[in-house]
Amino acid sequence: MPSPDLKTLLDQARRAPARADLAARAVPLIDLTSLNGDETAHDIGPLCERAVRHGTAAVCIYAAHVPVARARLAGSKVRLATVANFPDGSDDIARAADETAAAVAAGADEVDVVAPIAALLDGDVGLVGELVEACRTAAGPGITLKLILETGVLREPDLITAAARAAVMAGIDFLKTSTGKTEVGATLEAATLLLSVIQEAGGRVGFKAAGGIRSAGDVAGYLHLADTLLGPNWVSPRTFRFGASSLLDALV
Repeated sequence: MPSPDLKTLLDQARRAPARADLAARAVPLIDLTSLNGDETAHDIGPLCERAVRHGTAAVCIYAAHVPVARARLAGSKVRLATVANFPDGSDDIARAADETAAAVAAGADEVDVVAPIAALLDGDVGLVGELVEACRTAAGPGITLKLILETGVLREPDLITAAARAAVMAGIDFLKTSTGKTEVGATLEAATLLLSVIQEAGGRVGFKAAGGIRSAGDVAGYLHLADTLLGPNWVSPRTFRFGASSLLDALV
């Protein structure tokens, strides 16, 4: 059965109802996030304990706290994610690669790295591929690499699509909407663009929605998009994440 056109798909996603089964489905997809910048080591322990208790996919924290979180997550299935080139999205590829390498050395399983935003706005899509390749080399094998495209800043659909395709070609593992640090975070429109690129790639790349996702209603729309574009069996913690700090409370 063919997928609906994108306008129809977006309309359907906006009307997707919040249901208890979707809430239960979403909890294992959460990257439980704390990136306020004022966290202390004492804050990381309870965060990790909540993630383990509820079975979220990962915790996502600043690199300085990775060693503490690594110890608290030992023996659990919860993965440890951190950020690089964050949140500004510098075009300093060497810095992004160095931060990625340092995060992995400290014990991170996953690194969410911000794309070179200013360069993209100037039309330099090629720098996205360079950043992904450098960070992939720095991370080494077995590390999940996610690219944050800050879609609310890029705004233009053609630019978002071109950057996403460049990242896929360079070997990214996940495409992510946002840092959560800008006025516009994740949107269904941006998610549709990224998921369409992932569909082109045969579903071999994952998707992460982040920035302003707080309710079961939000979850329903994103899951509808993914199920429609990539099939009902595609979504799993290996392919789909919600990056959020308050979503877990709303779902539980």
